Amino acid sequence: MPRDLSPIELAKYRLEKAKEDLLTAKMSLEGGMLRGSVNRSYYAVFHAARALLALEGADYKKHVGVIAHFHREYVKTGLFDKTHGETISNAFVIRNEADYDDFYVLPKEDAVEQLINAERFTDAVENYIKSQV
Repeated sequence: MPRDLSPIELAKYRLEKAKEDLLTAKMSLEGGMLRGSVNRSYYAVFHAARALLALEGADYKKHVGVIAHFHREYVKTGLFDKTHGETISNAFVIRNEADYDDFYVLPKEDAVEQLINAERFTDAVENYIKSQV
């Protein structure tokens, strides 16, 4: 990936990664791979949030930095609804549990909810980015 992309180009690239993760999450869910679906749903949200950061020329090495920035700069300022803040925080927790807890029981309903929330989050980010272009 070229490093001389404009902020808008980088934001669009990251948004495409988010959309690809959504598709993978959906396919995993349909195939009964709930942990994989939750993982990709989270990464769709994460990459969408990083698309916003690209517009600002900001980035973080840790996921918690991206999440905190999203809350501080987008939720607290009213640019995004607080439900989107809940989405990114909840997706992070559930993804961590599903990925790292050996005996975590993931109900299918939770995986479905994560996918729906990730789609809403990504759509909201896409609409915001379009409004900034």
